[in-house]
Amino acid sequence: MSTPYAKLPAWADYGLIPVINLAVAFVVAGFVVLLVGENPFRAAAVLVEGAFGRGQGIAFTLFYATTFIFSGLSVAVAAHCGLFNIGGEGQGYIAGLGIGIVCLAFDSVLPWWLTFPLAIIASAAMGALWALIPAYLQAKRGSHIVITTIMFNFIAASVMVYALVGFLKPANSMAPQTRTFLDGAQLPKLNWVIELFGAKIRSAPFNISFLLALAMAFLVWVLIWRTRLGYEMRTYGHSSKAARYAGISETRIIIIAMMISGALAGMMALNPTMGDQHNVALEFVSGAGFVGIAVALMGRLHPVGIVLAAILFGMLYQGGAELAFEMPAISRDMIVIIQGLVILFAGALEHMFRPYVQALFASLSPRSVGMEAIKGKGA
Repeated sequence: MSTPYAKLPAWADYGLIPVINLAVAFVVAGFVVLLVGENPFRAAAVLVEGAFGRGQGIAFTLFYATTFIFSGLSVAVAAHCGLFNIGGEGQGYIAGLGIGIVCLAFDSVLPWWLTFPLAIIASAAMGALWALIPAYLQAKRGSHIVITTIMFNFIAASVMVYALVGFLKPANSMAPQTRTFLDGAQLPKLNWVIELFGAKIRSAPFNISFLLALAMAFLVWVLIWRTRLGYEMRTYGHSSKAARYAGISETRIIIIAMMISGALAGMMALNPTMGDQHNVALEFVSGAGFVGIAVALMGRLHPVGIVLAAILFGMLYQGGAELAFEMPAISRDMIVIIQGLVILFAGALEHMFRPYVQALFASLSPRSVGMEAIKGKGA
């Protein structure tokens, strides 16, 4: 049986360990850059400059981060209940179907500020319903949530292909996508907020769904740590046997947690569809559902950490594009390698350095110092 990890101060658990993991990931990435004959320090400077050096880069970084906040929160809510929802990709796809139907129906008759709430409801409802089926199979039939959510990603992709080459495709069009939404379904940009600080932005899709993502992060914090439902979810996540002994319904808590998780995953579809491309097309999720897993793990399943981790991955996406342009020897494939290293150390190897940090804290704690003094006197 493995030895459980000792409890660390919150600042070390939620701050120090993720920073160490991130630093190691970038050190290893630096060696990868060296292998292709480029200067890793210059590459790092270009990466940061491309993401935060200009208003345009900041806007794109926050645009990418918006989607990752939703997907990271989705993974975190399920994880607090002891569930591993890796179906965010499919839940986002199906939510896009609901968004498309709402926008196509109301974009010519309603202003955006009325269409947007309807689209939020549609995206959350479709994402929650798509997560309901794996949740029911887990709660009632014992099917593993990882397997079912993986399979439902492929089913969702097939459903979207069917819809976009069928009833959602406009007449006389060969492209598998809906028509462009009218102004009544296009979200206003938030670029003006960055321009208040003197930055200049030519064109960037940073939009009002970022504020919705921050609001959802706050609501998730309230749900998990300030409500009875959140307490039941955390209890079941720590020990299903203890939860059953306490009278918590296993079926109810699994289904509710997964539906909330699916709703959050569904809302990530708002950012690319209504805020950027203004239609629903194939591959609009672009892997954000899987990036959300790394975002949630790096953020230690806490909304504040998830927001910061989402901005980090937004930086990798935007700064990576700038890096591939400025340093052609570093291709887009290498940017994916760097992102993969961050995911590796933040996810699969997140506890690699924890024993060393624990040993350091143990050696510095007053109790250990006192014990050493007692041992010295006994000798």
